[in-house]
Amino acid sequence: MSKSKSFNLSPHQPVLLSETLKSLNLQSDGVYVDCTFGRGGHSQEILNSLGSTGRLLAFDQDPEAVQAAQAIREVDKRFSIIHRSFAQLSQSIEIVGQVNGVLLDLGVSSPQLDTPSRGFSFMRDGPLDMRMNPEIGESVAQWLSNASTNDIAEVLKTYGEERFARRIAYKIVATRDQKPLNTTHELADIIARVYPPPKKGKRKELKHPATRSFQALRIFINHELEQLQQVLPQVLDVLAPGGRLVVISFHSLEDRIVKRFIRDCVRGDDFPPGLPVTQDKLSPSLRAIGKPLFPSAAEMETNPRARSAVMRVAERC
Repeated sequence: MSKSKSFNLSPHQPVLLSETLKSLNLQSDGVYVDCTFGRGGHSQEILNSLGSTGRLLAFDQDPEAVQAAQAIREVDKRFSIIHRSFAQLSQSIEIVGQVNGVLLDLGVSSPQLDTPSRGFSFMRDGPLDMRMNPEIGESVAQWLSNASTNDIAEVLKTYGEERFARRIAYKIVATRDQKPLNTTHELADIIARVYPPPKKGKRKELKHPATRSFQALRIFINHELEQLQQVLPQVLDVLAPGGRLVVISFHSLEDRIVKRFIRDCVRGDDFPPGLPVTQDKLSPSLRAIGKPLFPSAAEMETNPRARSAVMRVAERC
């Protein structure tokens, strides 16, 4: 088996790495798609498992991730990087019905969180941006400068499940009317000031008060849930029979979308209730493989980002 040279592209630790490789059921001459290249942690290990005729295509909308991917592409012609959202999967590749595995590692990457200029983290001060592709769309700062109190509260509640969404939204609008919100620390300070202290006798909440709001704004500004809903049906088009879909989610809303999609595909055709149709006539498009997988205690200890991860796996019928 021919193996590609390993690259230390970043200190990023891919989540559920061994479980991902096993779940993809890798074949040395197979064709695989990593829909979320990030910094190539999963991609590099997939390539290491492929032979000389194997192929890996990767997607990423982040220009910095695409630039990092060129280090692999320059020396390994089995690999290709596509600078697009994975929501454009089926229109970006020609090998429809021939892919042996598709990986979706959702959410934000560690390098994005660790780069202050990207504005993803309240732990580091930087411009309030949060766009996966800074060249497209409006930043969080731009959106907050015009959004209504109701719209801001709805985003924080819907995408972040934030209990104090309206209180935070009121304060954001009141503050921005006096001075524009431009940095991550400015927004995090606003949220921390309006967040109520823990009730007496109750254990203090471990998460920073801004955690849910930042997550909600990032998911909203990048249309992450909409893109996930768009790509899942396209996976059915590109997968070969027996090909695997592997999805790693970090948010309950993401996992709910994936869970329902797999459930509906396993169930098959949606005939009206009462019709005398046997199970074998329902034409299921996927088979669920095993139960949801979660990181081990050892992985969560060494990689805190893995704590909220859940993996679901399905196989094309």
